[in-house]
Amino acid sequence: MNLLAENIKQGIGSVRAHATRAVITALIIAIGIAALVGILTSIDAMKIAITRTFSKMGSQSFVIRNAEGVRRFGQVSDERPISFTEAKYFEKLMEGQADVSLQINADFTAKVSYRSAETNPNTRVLGIDDDYLKTANYELEVGRNFTRNEIDMASPMVIVGSEIAQKMLGEGRNTALLVGNLIQVNGKPYRVIGVLSKKGSSMGMGGGDRMVLMPISKAIRDMKVQQDNCVITVASDKVLDIEPLMGDAYFYMRRIKRLRPGEEDNFVLTQSSALAKDALENIKMVTGVGTVIAVITLLGAAVSLMNIMLVSVTERTREIGLRKALGATPKMIRDQFLVEAVVICQIGGIAGIILGILIGNGVGAALGSGFIAPWAWMVLALVVCVVVGLVAGLYPAKKAAKLDPIESLRFE
Repeated sequence: MNLLAENIKQGIGSVRAHATRAVITALIIAIGIAALVGILTSIDAMKIAITRTFSKMGSQSFVIRNAEGVRRFGQVSDERPISFTEAKYFEKLMEGQADVSLQINADFTAKVSYRSAETNPNTRVLGIDDDYLKTANYELEVGRNFTRNEIDMASPMVIVGSEIAQKMLGEGRNTALLVGNLIQVNGKPYRVIGVLSKKGSSMGMGGGDRMVLMPISKAIRDMKVQQDNCVITVASDKVLDIEPLMGDAYFYMRRIKRLRPGEEDNFVLTQSSALAKDALENIKMVTGVGTVIAVITLLGAAVSLMNIMLVSVTERTREIGLRKALGATPKMIRDQFLVEAVVICQIGGIAGIILGILIGNGVGAALGSGFIAPWAWMVLALVVCVVVGLVAGLYPAKKAAKLDPIESLRFE
């Protein structure tokens, strides 16, 4: 134990004596560890963000959409879409069984303006009905929801996200000031009747904070919708009701689509919890790729450390000869260089852990997942540092231990 403490003391002393070389070596290790901890912490932040995002949707809901889905900018695929008429008929069939809402992706590149303020042409516009806010778990900060009459009459009214409201009024101003005023959406006037509560980013996409909602009938008339490809959300207050509801919904949709027995479905039913599961499965693939990248970075750091330790052995040949002449055994010389390599790795490892936590939590802050203390990855990083130090320092340490003391003392 005393010998180990002495070797650690010698290792720290050697690091101080060759500060520049030690700092460069530790920096290489720090970059590798920062990559490992940063990537894995970022992935943990993504998992938390995904879980939170889908938990807001509720596990007792499911979505019905066109089999091929919607391509960009609302352009539908070759599959026959779910029309507004079909969606309304489905809503009628499900009346009394569950809450049903209809939505349509009207535009992904809309520009919103109010007086001298305007957004970039990247605002998403949804056409919705009066049940959408409930099934999508959105809340109003100020104002009110659409009425059924306003939906049927295609009234020129909108509900805007909090980010849109702040952009129109200026940061820090009360969003209630926008309610009742006219704004322009793609140059057409609409009266603001409500502002959504801030929901935060949804995997970096801004969630509902950068959306404009309008009556679905008005969206079909005014926006870029080439075909009224509706998305239907069905929600139940009881989780136990979801499976029978999905069975009924599937039967109704085949009936509405007039599909014959044996004919393939041209629509899909997706439960929100299944979406979360699929997203987390994809994150596992990202975890694997991220880990491989971090390991490759650490291998490069280990090779660099070995190279620098070999240079250190050459530079300190006379020192090694003197220590052997004073009675140091080959084992003591070897242990000294191994401990020195591990000490340098631990210094770099601690710096890398701090940097990795900052990087990972920077991603977490952007995704709204909160602060993450990756204890498991921190312990793993410290263990990896010891392993890297031992592996990278073993060959140089053995080389130092085999040096002839007489030849070493003659070395210039």
